[in-house]
Amino acid sequence: MVSYTLPQNPDTIITVRGKESPRARQKAMDKLVEMMDSGEILTELENGFSPEQFIEVKESKESKEIASEEEEAVAQAVQILSDLAALKIKVVESREEALKIRSAIEVLFTDEAVTVEEIANLKDGFKVLKTFAVANLRYREAREKAEEARIILDQALKSAESEIKQSPKPDK
Repeated sequence: MVSYTLPQNPDTIITVRGKESPRARQKAMDKLVEMMDSGEILTELENGFSPEQFIEVKESKESKEIASEEEEAVAQAVQILSDLAALKIKVVESREEALKIRSAIEVLFTDEAVTVEEIANLKDGFKVLKTFAVANLRYREAREKAEEARIILDQALKSAESEIKQSPKPDK
């Protein structure tokens, strides 16, 4: 993102995507024209105005650090939510088979006659049971962390949503 201001009106800041370039200046020029047409900017530009006359506004190190910290928090929040989704998939995929094996375990606690095959089959299922149980525990723990991540993401999305609502819509 790059920000520009006008020499005639330094309070007006126009921010566009990309980095400083003739193309970014042209985008800023288009945005300036839209703002003037909508009456958002009352600046009269005598003798015309060209994209080269924009003054680039540099961010202070402090505001860059804050933005960087916020971006890092959002990136971590998305990663936490992604991890939660992966754990949820693992739990859902192994749940049905694990529950079957869990009910079959009851055979071990009865005095009924059991074949060696039944016990061997049960023994093979312990890995699935363990995978499910561990994934389910991790999912529960991750879900608690994900609540905070969801709040961080909601705040980031809310600020973007309010910026979209505040920006003027071009007339077509």
